[in-house]
Amino acid sequence: MKTIDDLQVAGKRVFVRADLNVPLDGETITDDGRIRAAVPTIAKLAQSGAKVIVASHLGRPKGAPEPRFSLAPVARRLGELLGKQVAFAADTVGDSARQAVAGLGDGDVVLLENLRFNAGETSKDDAERGAFADQLAALADLYAGDGFGAVHRKHASVYDLPARLPHAAGDLIATELNVLKQLTEDVKRPYAVVLGGAKVSDKLGVIDHLLERADRILIGGGMAYTFLKAQGHEIGTSLLQEDQIAAVQEYLARAKERGVEFVLPVDVLVGPGFPDLKTKAPAHPRTVSVAEIPADQMGLDIGPETQELYASKLADAATVFWNGPMGVFEHPDFAEGTKAVAQALVESPAFTVVGGGDSAAAVRILGFDENAFGHISTGGGASLEYLEGKTLPGLAALED
Repeated sequence: MKTIDDLQVAGKRVFVRADLNVPLDGETITDDGRIRAAVPTIAKLAQSGAKVIVASHLGRPKGAPEPRFSLAPVARRLGELLGKQVAFAADTVGDSARQAVAGLGDGDVVLLENLRFNAGETSKDDAERGAFADQLAALADLYAGDGFGAVHRKHASVYDLPARLPHAAGDLIATELNVLKQLTEDVKRPYAVVLGGAKVSDKLGVIDHLLERADRILIGGGMAYTFLKAQGHEIGTSLLQEDQIAAVQEYLARAKERGVEFVLPVDVLVGPGFPDLKTKAPAHPRTVSVAEIPADQMGLDIGPETQELYASKLADAATVFWNGPMGVFEHPDFAEGTKAVAQALVESPAFTVVGGGDSAAAVRILGFDENAFGHISTGGGASLEYLEGKTLPGLAALED
């Protein structure tokens, strides 16, 4: 796979497919991590004399403009981080985009409006997607794929556009791939994996794959309660995917057969229901053993004994991959479990990888120094699918 260092970019229009899908509160960006991750590639191209056309999606608009998903706030923040003016096109392939690109000088940068405002971006119809890719290709001379968080999507700007232009991987994708190879090839052991988040079904594929590779797997978050139910525990009103119990039981049996240590919570924090994340009103949680979850209570975080147990299981690891929070970390009453795992990674001598998504958001929201981790990925879903061994369309499209 070529990188942008292999391209002659001076004076050329370079289309950069970035992932600038940041959380917004109105027009306020609440976490600019993905923008900061995109800056090195954009800056390198601009400094090399390219005319840089940046494009991304944001949120899930339905193929038409929705003001709440506009990238205008992102253009402003990108300009601040680059230390230069970033032009903003009010559409993707229309008059505004064409005029903005035509006005670029060497080293200038423009950000196009949300790609998903055009139905062709996400269409499952190859012809419709291809037609949109043709329009995007008309804007540029070269393509740089750098939106790692979107490479598992077969979308026009990710999959179809590279086939229409000379292409290469940006620095962010090159970095992400280098890290993921350290999790899949010649892994330093012990190799510990921490998986959390809401749904077991989102993680079954990666658990299946990791049972052949990891030395120990630690489970937290809402998905833990399906595992606990599979072991015969009463879980009250906690999140449960009943249709996944048989699969979970099979994985637990396989882990035992293969000598993979499967670690589940021994105590949890419970409350009467899901906490109010807007007001952050006190939820008055209490800690109970997993064998004593009341029938009318909901498990919302791992408890203090589990926090200590998980920290001990990470202390001697040489490689750690973490994807998914341990509880409802957005509420202060249920943030300690996620905080404890993050702290354990900070203190571990291991090569530590935070697998994007909510885990990456939690690290920043809870105030950790990002440099204290080996790597914080920009793509949760993409990281998981890579670890599952799947072919990612956006990476396949960048191969020579």
